[in-house]
Amino acid sequence: MHALIIEDEVMIAAAIEFVLRDCGFDSFDVASSSMAAIRAAARRCPDLITADVALAAGDGIEAVRIICRGPSIPVIFITGQPAAEVRQQMSDYPVLTKPFSEQTLTYTIAASLDR
Repeated sequence: MHALIIEDEVMIAAAIEFVLRDCGFDSFDVASSSMAAIRAAARRCPDLITADVALAAGDGIEAVRIICRGPSIPVIFITGQPAAEVRQQMSDYPVLTKPFSEQTLTYTIAASLDR
């Protein structure tokens, strides 16, 4: 399975990738900007997206809106933004706030893939 990690902090992206590997994912694209995420998804459609909201270059919510116009892709927002604010804009997706636990992310990945 292939995952797209939209995250501009290298250590957080690595932690997310670690958990995704434990959940059975074997290939990844890591994008630190919204444009890089859109390009990565166009090259290879992910089976799951994790997305930060506030990126150094761009916005994770806008990237997800553009990417998810096509096939239905599970998305998990992982952000330092207040969860309620993110849910107001993207109510169909789970939101984890930073810092997150590996256990919570693992559970959220499993639940998202079961949808």
